[in-house]
Amino acid sequence: MKPIVLAAVFSIALPGAAFAGPASNAVKFFYVPAVKFEADAKYRDRFTEPVTKLFEANDKAQKEKPDEVSCIDFDPGLDAQDFDQKTLSKTLKLTEAVTGDTAEVTASFNLFPEGDDSKREMVWSLKKVDGKWKIADITSKTSDWKLSALGCGASTE
Repeated sequence: MKPIVLAAVFSIALPGAAFAGPASNAVKFFYVPAVKFEADAKYRDRFTEPVTKLFEANDKAQKEKPDEVSCIDFDPGLDAQDFDQKTLSKTLKLTEAVTGDTAEVTASFNLFPEGDDSKREMVWSLKKVDGKWKIADITSKTSDWKLSALGCGASTE
């Protein structure tokens, strides 16, 4: 009887996976197994405009005033600075909607085991560039902001 029980468990677990795909995998990379800071230069190849312009302005601000907080002083994918990785990994749910060469991936998760203010819903906008999904923008449905619309205090040329 145990194989039947396991088969039932897998059949319940698998339908949720149907919502995830290649675009979701591009987003999942930033959450598990460990959260990665999107603005880190080593991940720039995973992004495209318009958000890359903000990253460039952030880099410039850091160079001009290294002792000051730059434009991006929080983790955009979390809409937070603090989190519990175990809780985030356990509660992360990704759903994607693909239309041609664009996609939206919604990431829902909790930052901590308790507290209503720990729930987050982030919408990642992606574009297919040279056959790969690249992140064009991140929007917080929880706090109502869009990454590409954040201002940056660095002087502009």
